[in-house]
Amino acid sequence: MGLSPGRGRPDSRRGRGPRERDRSAGPVALASFQACPVALDEPAVQETSERDVIPAGRPVPVPDWSGGPADGEPAGAGLLASAERFITQFHDENRAGPPDRRLRQVRREIEATGTYRHAPAELTFGARVAWRNSAKCIGRLYWHSLRVRDRREVTAAADIAAESVMHLREATNGGRIRPVMTVFAPDAPGRPGPRILNSELVRYAGHAAAGGGAVTGDPATAGVTRLARDLGWPGGEPPGRFDILPLIVQEAGSLPTLHELPADAVLEVPIRHPEFGWFADLQLRWYAVPVISDMYLEVGGIRYPAAPFNGWYMCTEIGSRDLGDTARYDQLPVIARQMGLSVASDRTLWKDKAITELNLAVLHSYAEAGVTISDHHTESVRFLQHVEREERQGRACPADWSWIVPPAASSATPVFHRTYRDFDQSPNFYRHRLAAALATAAPSGDGAAAAPPPSCPWPG
Repeated sequence: MGLSPGRGRPDSRRGRGPRERDRSAGPVALASFQACPVALDEPAVQETSERDVIPAGRPVPVPDWSGGPADGEPAGAGLLASAERFITQFHDENRAGPPDRRLRQVRREIEATGTYRHAPAELTFGARVAWRNSAKCIGRLYWHSLRVRDRREVTAAADIAAESVMHLREATNGGRIRPVMTVFAPDAPGRPGPRILNSELVRYAGHAAAGGGAVTGDPATAGVTRLARDLGWPGGEPPGRFDILPLIVQEAGSLPTLHELPADAVLEVPIRHPEFGWFADLQLRWYAVPVISDMYLEVGGIRYPAAPFNGWYMCTEIGSRDLGDTARYDQLPVIARQMGLSVASDRTLWKDKAITELNLAVLHSYAEAGVTISDHHTESVRFLQHVEREERQGRACPADWSWIVPPAASSATPVFHRTYRDFDQSPNFYRHRLAAALATAAPSGDGAAAAPPPSCPWPG
């Protein structure tokens, strides 16, 4: 899910209509892969001001809200042009008649206030099209089913945390996962919106050992775990591999604040294997709902800095990446040894065998727990169905091959055997620059880069 696709890869896209990506530079070494990351690369025009404000421990950059217009805010004619394109698109696709009257309203509002407010139907449409436009997402077939919770009146950190918990409950739905987005207050001239600093609403902590060394838990969250501790979070006692991080929310003009998630709001799934009884002894688990929370939603020139959203998992996101990556939980050698495989040489293909069994265990465990999950073969077929539907509607479908193709059994999936056009268009999701800083922050004192950010929530 989300922005890790090359998370933070340099990109010249500006979000001003379809633009082909320059591939003349040759292959790019990818820092991370997810089955379905949304548009993770932040357009270069979106610059986030950051400064060190955390007094305890090693400082972590957080947004500087002091003075000036909202971060990345389109100005004047630029905002008006973006608004006109979006309003026209809304009227065209929804057969809402000529947009002239609404365009006149928007122009007057921008002239008077420097911004404008989306109607509820416009916001819902914009959020859904942002999913449809996410070039790195394999799970876009059901973009129109996204539920949008309009919470634009919510700005206080405690209220944002409470609404985030409500989002988790609604999305979890007893295991029958529902795609949901909650949209909080937008950026406006001189009035920035709030932010959620966690990469996802639910993440496991990455506890760095004193003086450096191995991380207990998820190395991908070492930066945000350090920030949480600087803000007073005690962490697990002793630190565990699957300690759920508190939410870190920042409203404009204030320092970030911590908010614990209620235990009954987070559904977790113990990982078991249908044949290997010893698998339970590994004591692996993962959470049910991947809710990306460190990206902003851009619709018609308006930026919503806190807009957490989710789909459901694809098995390879958890098995191949979260639990399998060497920079994450690194479970493949452990599983291979338990299977009686030699790990002395890659030529034995022990990694291939172990990763297949790990993905099978994830699928089995989620199914047994009654939690929605999909597999990479099914999602590959569904994605091509999505492409065909878009073409029948006369719309080009942006897609990044390197992220659409799953990390396991790649050539056995139909998405492998074709090419795609990769371009950026609005509405869309983009990653806050601060998110990249937290995702790559090294554990205090060890000098090692943390693992790449988390998975994308849009498989299925």
